[in-house]
Amino acid sequence: MKASKLLPLVALFASTVSFSMVQAADAPAAPGDIVAVASGADNFKTLVAAIKAAGLVETLQGVGPFTVFAPTDDAFAQLPEGTLADLLKPENKAKLAAILAYHVVPAKVMAADVKTMKAKTVNGAELSIKVEDGNVMVDGAKVIKTDIAAANGVIHVIDAVVLPAAPAAKPAMID
Repeated sequence: MKASKLLPLVALFASTVSFSMVQAADAPAAPGDIVAVASGADNFKTLVAAIKAAGLVETLQGVGPFTVFAPTDDAFAQLPEGTLADLLKPENKAKLAAILAYHVVPAKVMAADVKTMKAKTVNGAELSIKVEDGNVMVDGAKVIKTDIAAANGVIHVIDAVVLPAAPAAKPAMID
């Protein structure tokens, strides 16, 4: 092929590549995983610290899908004094992980799909979800923001930390 015939092809290729690069730069970035999205938000610093302390980073970076009912920093601040500091201690890692897992449903549930129901959590216990007067309540916590997209699920923001019910005490054996 003569150079004069090659030049238009090279120019066409170069303009196509340039156009593709401009499109890619203008396109919104795909959201990161649950942990990345939470880490990038200003109101989940305590939640992210708790996820790290509980050793759940890899889990929440996994394939999913997950629905996370994410308490804000203000929600964690409402816990009784000393509770959070106690939960963040290494010796309470399992307890913290159980509480955080109670905030996660192993499915992607968008706000439009929510109805009054029970939802089984990663913890194994069930959350009580109620829809009343246009508000969604999760075990008494109010959902204040919905449908924050993540690559492996969705985050719904709640205004309180929800705690699983304590397991029933086993009756003492009578001799």
